[in-house]
Amino acid sequence: MNTFSPGFHGRTHRFEGRLPPGQYPTEDFPVLSAGPTPRVSTDSWEFSITAEDGTAARWTWEQMMALPQEEPTVDIHCVTRWSKFDTRWQGVPLDALLDAVETSGDFAMVESYGGYTTNLPLEDLQDGKAWLVHSFDGYPLSPEHGGPARLLVPHLYLWKSAKWVKGIRMMPQDDPGFWESAGYHNHGDPWREERSWTD
Repeated sequence: MNTFSPGFHGRTHRFEGRLPPGQYPTEDFPVLSAGPTPRVSTDSWEFSITAEDGTAARWTWEQMMALPQEEPTVDIHCVTRWSKFDTRWQGVPLDALLDAVETSGDFAMVESYGGYTTNLPLEDLQDGKAWLVHSFDGYPLSPEHGGPARLLVPHLYLWKSAKWVKGIRMMPQDDPGFWESAGYHNHGDPWREERSWTD
């Protein structure tokens, strides 16, 4: 007897070739968080990138919004197995922010209001692969989805796209973040099904 993942029903899906293994497509945008939702005012919001020597570049909300903006349309994939296609965002390419800090570190720890962290190789944040986004589908990002600003790293599982982001700390060596310390895969490539540390 054949079985199918939710959303397939035994026929070729219109997003064939764009759906990673083990995922199902959804039109919804489920809200998943490890704790309470932080409520951060744009008046007090600040984002920083800190090099290994403690040197930091900082941006207020107004300074961040004054930077050149992009509107990426990307597919996103959650480790809980849903995928959402052609999502529309607006924000600042992370390359523009990383250029403000000199670093020899190969790894980054992303830190959020509320205490959440996630680690990434620096190369996963460079060369047009990541954004600091503040809008979704033409509207300001709601707190439930990480507003006022979140990281967007669409080529990795969505837990790497940290909500309520407040900063990035450069590191000379890798160090696990919140979910990685709890057994999630250290990298999180959906096409390789890197869900847990055993994958």
